[in-house]
Amino acid sequence: MPPMDIEQIKDKLGLGEDKIYAVMGEFSDPHDLVHAGRKIREMGYTKIDAMTPFPVHGIDAAIGIPYSKLGWIVISVALCGSATALLLQWWCGTQNYPLVIGGKPLFDFSFSIPITFELTVLFSAFASVIGMFALNGLPRLYHPSQNYRMAHRASDDRFILVVEADDPKFNPQITVEHMKTSVREP
Repeated sequence: MPPMDIEQIKDKLGLGEDKIYAVMGEFSDPHDLVHAGRKIREMGYTKIDAMTPFPVHGIDAAIGIPYSKLGWIVISVALCGSATALLLQWWCGTQNYPLVIGGKPLFDFSFSIPITFELTVLFSAFASVIGMFALNGLPRLYHPSQNYRMAHRASDDRFILVVEADDPKFNPQITVEHMKTSVREP
């Protein structure tokens, strides 16, 4: 990969006076955020995000966030963990080092349950942590939305709706007007 100069790095990170990352709307009530998110989505925007101090019921459906694939990843790797435990116990007990002790069979499923359970939990834990980091694109040391001067309020008492500039329908002036018209009337 060729070395990048400072301007290329700034361009990639969305830094600079001429760069617009997104249009952001700030709300004081979670119901207003959900309403605005639904209206913005109905207007045809697809690159929408929300920053909130706590989970807001209904925001995922309102802004079109699909269900997570993490559950499928975890269950797949958990089944691999179960299969690994059973295969390892069967191979050690019947093929590699067969010992008949007290008349017990070389392999019995009932004796293998604790180890199978433990390996299933271990594989699931690793899959969930690694899968979460991979799907979320973490660790991310910088995000352009943090340039917004009130972004820190999203972890305290404000709800922020973000329409990213990558959206095909994005136009800074029109998107600002759409954001203003999406506010719920009291």
